[in-house]
Amino acid sequence: MNCPSNYPKCSDIRGFTPFQFVVEPIDTLAVRGLPAVLNCSAASNALVRVEWKKDGTFLNLVADDRKRQLADGSLLISTVVHSKHNKPDEGVYQCVATIDNLGTISSRTARLTVAGLPRFLSQPEGVSVRMGGTEMLSCEVTEELVPFTRWERDGRPVELDGRVIQLPSGALVISNASQSDAGLYRCTIDGLGPAKSTEEAELQVSADSGVEEKLETLQGPAAVAKVVGESVLLPCVMKGYPVPVIRWTFNGRPVDESRERFAVIGGGSLQIVNLTEEDAGIYACQTDSGNMTSEIQAELTVHVPPRFLTRPSNTYAQESMDIIFECDVTGSPPLTVKWMKDGDTVIPSDYFRIVKQHNLQVLGLVKSDEGFYQCLAENEAGNVQASAQLIILDLAERNGPTPSAPRDVVASLVSTRFIKLTWRLPAEPHGENISYSVFYSLEGTNRERVQNTSAPGEMQGTIQNLAPDTKYTFRVVASNANGPGESSTPLTVATQLEVQVPGPAPNLQVVSVSTASVTLSWERPSTGNGEIQTYRLFYSEKGQDLEQDMEVTGLSYTMTGLKKFTEYSFRVVAYNKHGPGVSTEDVVVRTLSDVPSAPPQNLTLEVLNSTSIMVRWQPPPPGTLNGELTGYKLRYRKGLRRADAIEISTTQLFQLIDGLEKGKVYTVRVSASTVNGTGPTTEWIAAETFENDLDESQVPGVPSSLHVRPLVNRIVVSWTPPENQDILVRGYKIGYGIGSPHAHTVTLDYKQRFYSIDDLDPSSHYVITLKAFNNMGEGIPIYNSATTRPQSDPDIDFYELFNNPYTPAPDPTPMLPPVGVQATVLSQDTVKVSWADNSLAKNQKITDSRYYTIRWKTNIPANTKYKMANTTSLFHTVTALKPNTLYEFSVMVTKSRRSSTWSMTAHGTTFESVPSSAPKDVTVISKEGSPRIININWQPPTEANGKITGYIIYYSTDVNAEVHDWVVEPVVGNRLTHQIQGLTLDTTYYFKIQARNSKGMGPMSDAVQFRTPKDTWLIKTSGDVTLSLSLSVSDKPGITGSQENHILVIVVIVSVGVFTIIAVVVGAVLCTRRSNSHQKKKRAACKSSTGSHKYKSSSKDLKPPDLWIHHERLELKPMDKSPDPNPVMTETPIPRTAPDPAAEPSHQRRGLEGEESVSTLAGRRGVRPKVMMPFDSQPSQPVISAHPIHSLDHLHHHHHHYHLPPRGYLHHQIGLRAPATPSTLSDRPPSAESVRSQPPAPEPPVAPSQPSTTAELQKTEALIKEEEPPSINPPTAHVRPTHPLKSFAVPAITVSAHNPPTYETALPSTPLLAQPGLMFVCVSVPGVKMASIGTLNRVRAPMAVTVPSAPDQSETSKMLEVVSTYETDELSEEMAHLEGLMKDLNAITTG
Repeated sequence: MNCPSNYPKCSDIRGFTPFQFVVEPIDTLAVRGLPAVLNCSAASNALVRVEWKKDGTFLNLVADDRKRQLADGSLLISTVVHSKHNKPDEGVYQCVATIDNLGTISSRTARLTVAGLPRFLSQPEGVSVRMGGTEMLSCEVTEELVPFTRWERDGRPVELDGRVIQLPSGALVISNASQSDAGLYRCTIDGLGPAKSTEEAELQVSADSGVEEKLETLQGPAAVAKVVGESVLLPCVMKGYPVPVIRWTFNGRPVDESRERFAVIGGGSLQIVNLTEEDAGIYACQTDSGNMTSEIQAELTVHVPPRFLTRPSNTYAQESMDIIFECDVTGSPPLTVKWMKDGDTVIPSDYFRIVKQHNLQVLGLVKSDEGFYQCLAENEAGNVQASAQLIILDLAERNGPTPSAPRDVVASLVSTRFIKLTWRLPAEPHGENISYSVFYSLEGTNRERVQNTSAPGEMQGTIQNLAPDTKYTFRVVASNANGPGESSTPLTVATQLEVQVPGPAPNLQVVSVSTASVTLSWERPSTGNGEIQTYRLFYSEKGQDLEQDMEVTGLSYTMTGLKKFTEYSFRVVAYNKHGPGVSTEDVVVRTLSDVPSAPPQNLTLEVLNSTSIMVRWQPPPPGTLNGELTGYKLRYRKGLRRADAIEISTTQLFQLIDGLEKGKVYTVRVSASTVNGTGPTTEWIAAETFENDLDESQVPGVPSSLHVRPLVNRIVVSWTPPENQDILVRGYKIGYGIGSPHAHTVTLDYKQRFYSIDDLDPSSHYVITLKAFNNMGEGIPIYNSATTRPQSDPDIDFYELFNNPYTPAPDPTPMLPPVGVQATVLSQDTVKVSWADNSLAKNQKITDSRYYTIRWKTNIPANTKYKMANTTSLFHTVTALKPNTLYEFSVMVTKSRRSSTWSMTAHGTTFESVPSSAPKDVTVISKEGSPRIININWQPPTEANGKITGYIIYYSTDVNAEVHDWVVEPVVGNRLTHQIQGLTLDTTYYFKIQARNSKGMGPMSDAVQFRTPKDTWLIKTSGDVTLSLSLSVSDKPGITGSQENHILVIVVIVSVGVFTIIAVVVGAVLCTRRSNSHQKKKRAACKSSTGSHKYKSSSKDLKPPDLWIHHERLELKPMDKSPDPNPVMTETPIPRTAPDPAAEPSHQRRGLEGEESVSTLAGRRGVRPKVMMPFDSQPSQPVISAHPIHSLDHLHHHHHHYHLPPRGYLHHQIGLRAPATPSTLSDRPPSAESVRSQPPAPEPPVAPSQPSTTAELQKTEALIKEEEPPSINPPTAHVRPTHPLKSFAVPAITVSAHNPPTYETALPSTPLLAQPGLMFVCVSVPGVKMASIGTLNRVRAPMAVTVPSAPDQSETSKMLEVVSTYETDELSEEMAHLEGLMKDLNAITTG
């Protein structure tokens, strides 16, 4: 490398020291007990010290008497030691050479392997073989012992040839056996000390009996890996009668055994010598014995050792500079590349980076970086190394004053990744052309980098590629003609945080609007602080490293002046007051196509006979086609003047014009076409057909005469054609030179009769030869000679004044493109492309250095670039393709410097595969007016890999649940929306979607969270029964004030109140008709109980439940669970002064819930219905549980058992609550909880007794029952729900007076009022006055009656079973009476 330009004399700096390895160690197989040598030699003009490493550690040769270093640096192991448990010499060795005070280099590594003990794994067995048959004798040894094995017959070595071979395993194969092969055979290991042999095995050769023998495989081919240049033997040893015929195929095609490197030996084994990369593939041994066939396949892998394409080069540099050591290396399998400095591995860091795959970049050089750098590449086939020296130069000494320090260095602009510095001129510049260098480093480090200003005199600089939120130290140095001056005072500046810059501009779109312009548009970044000040547009031509930029103020821009039909890459960066933001992704677009701007090249005409002309040409120059070539248009006409031309369209680079007239002149021109039209044409080229079809079965004769006319600087040559005019002459060749006619050759047209040889030397003797030629070859030459005239003579040829010699250009012959291109789809990502080459012989055997280039691409997206691969065979397997994608393939042949055009395209669509990406843009929205219904929408997966046949929607309330616990909703077809009904209100759901095609299911999308809205009803009525529903009208249009809300509430209250009064009065009248026994039971059940009764479970008998609710002044209200763990749960209606929340119309609500079964609602809904029972106004009371009391004789320790209802029933527990402080519904937590996540309910305390009025001391009973036949037998054990969305069973609930439970909803249930057929039956109780219309305004605070859903496991485990005291006849009588009451009520209300 030349010395730096800033040094006045190269002699002022020291040169590079030549330092390299002359010999490097190689892999060695050693023998135990014998010496071994690892060669190594380093050359330099300085003293070199050589050391050795074994397995990465330096050897101590002083302490090892068996190892010593030879004079040239080689390592000698005098006696190799190796045993089963002690292998001190085996390992990886490396030679290390050092020049003191200069540097160190390391050789490539070499593995020393020691052959094992000579022993046989088995003994050969005696065999018998027919005359002409094949047999194999095995010799099983370890792999490293095979090179030391040989065979003996009757004590003499066996001679190996093409009939008798030894396989890589050591076995001996004898084919086409004869009597001379009979004898005693043994395998011997020699060369590892005393020879060791197997037992003798006899080979008998029997006469041919003609009896068929079953085909038997003695040894077949197996997968093997070899290195380029080595040899391989693929065994195929088959035995049988008739003698089997063995053929080999390579990748499905027959192996050409006539090739020099391929040979079938030993009766069927394939030997390949001097392996190349193209030999890798699948080899198959096909055997046919007449009665049986067999095929065995094996893969041959050919490894290519690492080879340098670009080696690192010696480099001069100065401190603070950045340098790059290049290292381009190739090989197969893929390489591992590492860098070393003076024998130590370079670890990538902030200042040592690996760039462009293998190159080493060193940033901010310091003096200690000087030394030798090595690039080491390694794969399974070997390893190589290359080194380069780095010299850090000191600043050159200059004579004269240098500038003082620049003044007022400040950071004028600080961003996240760059800092702009400005300064003022030094006080003492000492010159005019002052340049500046900015030195910068991370705070706290001594490694400094330098950046020069872009132009002399510029007093500002921008340092790019800095890290955000990091402190840097800067200093500026001014330089004049005498060198660098003083440094400014160091300035420490911290870059800003990354979040202060704008994010990427979204939705960048680039559209081609013409052949030379595109329009770009984008949107404002969604992230970033501050107002966007400007945008910077970066663009570059595809394949070019140079990126240009321009400033844009708006959100769109039209760029002009681009090249036609050229791909460009665009990106946009937004700037705010903090600097540049995050760049967008590159968007690639191609400008529109146009007609070609240049004609085809090298148009040539070849007259084939008297009626046909072959026309050949080459495509227009690169960059002038301006689009995808669609074909060529050829026009030809008879004569040289204007005439009617005939047009022919073709896609090839040649065209045969036949049916012409004899002896006529034809002119031809060609133009290229794209989809936009036809480009310019070539000039008219003329050719004349032959007068007659002459003979071309032999070469032409000798020209009949040759005349020369010498001038000063040229010789005019004229001649006459051969005398035999019946032999076709296609042209003439003139050879000439001083003293020899072979120095220069000129090819001329067959019509030529004279030629001027120019640019000759005066007064020189030239020998000239002329010969005619045709397609059969060149004829006999004729010779002549002439001496050019002296320089003083005038160089005037009067013959030329009247005859302008015609000298056409040489006739280039372009390559023909491959034909018959076929694309065979092999799998979802593999296509095999095959073709034929018409320029080859009929057997399609490649014997020259030609190679083929395959290109392929898909048209989706339209701007996809071609990918290419080279091969020297007539097929290529293209891998890593996308599934279910249409690809187009074409092939081109290249030989030397000539290339054909691309062939016709072949197409193939890869097979489908399972989707490799999930559906995207999953969104969940609630259906307007139906909060329990959601619509889920999505987009197809980006990588569908086939036609989507459906989707599967998974949803659950527990995002961490197992997949099989999620509810599944299938969607058939390619619909992108689906509706899910019957969800629980105020509940969080998680949704996932999975796509499927004909090959299977793809991955699931990420879980999308959605919470159903709160939407309950609150209706307060007057009368004996009050219904509570939550109204939410604030969101409804047209209802904006409290006055309208009060009117709506009053209308609802009056309507429902009138209805409930009529129902209660009719029910009371009917109740008075009951028998005395019935009234007695009811009075007993309604009697007050002020004591604390204990109820215990003592029976497993299950009976239908009797739940009695006091008929006076009931108020029902849906209530959520209380967050307070105290079992005394409180509820208060919404105050009248509060704004009424909105709710959907009641008819929609009843219609929706009425359509669902009880089991479905119990599994999906989360609204827990509770019953509010108002009493006369009095202080708050503790919780009182309502229980059926069937006899006055059981006032103490009654046992009741609530039965689990059959599937048609919904069992609710009724609890009485005292009023509490007011609260709003919005303060309550969600009521829908997963069974898995539900916390166990605490044991509630015993409620103390309180004195009450007579009406309040009555025990309240209410029977809640659905209209289903009571004859259905309930299950004897409750069913544990397995999932909150799949549960259809409600467990039995037991209640104790000592422990009034507060149940939390584990599974959603249905509000009481929404269940079809559910009625409230009031029972007359003595001593209790019925409420009248006049008492409607004096209702008292409600007592909460909780109707829970199924509890979780922890709650259920704490429940006590209660024994019922009902008799069978009493129960039947009660049920029948209740059923009659409900029928009467239904008749009254519907009538």
